[in-house]
Amino acid sequence: QVQLVESGGGLVQPGGSLRLSCAASGRVFSIYAMGWYRQAPEKQRELVASITKGGTTNYADSVKGRFTISRDNAKNTVYLQMNSLKPEDTAVYYCNAQPVIDAYWGQGTQVTVSS
Repeated sequence: QVQLVESGGGLVQPGGSLRLSCAASGRVFSIYAMGWYRQAPEKQRELVASITKGGTTNYADSVKGRFTISRDNAKNTVYLQMNSLKPEDTAVYYCNAQPVIDAYWGQGTQVTVSS
């Protein structure tokens, strides 16, 4: 069983940066493609970035050029570097496999972009 724990969220002003981390327990982390997802109030959860086992990345158009996903398989951790943050980036951010495995959803980490 894999457990995912997200951290690194917080309150940041527009234009600021945050780095999210997702630590995975279990030894199977490296076999999955991983994704960062977000859910804003009254909106559906959406995939914002994904990374394959080999490091190939994909991004939603809304974050392309501002967010960078990376992974460290030795540390069982996936990261999301978020730059040039906008108020519309405000959401709870989650990591999961890509495609998702329902049993792996964690608590997420809140990101609030506001002046």
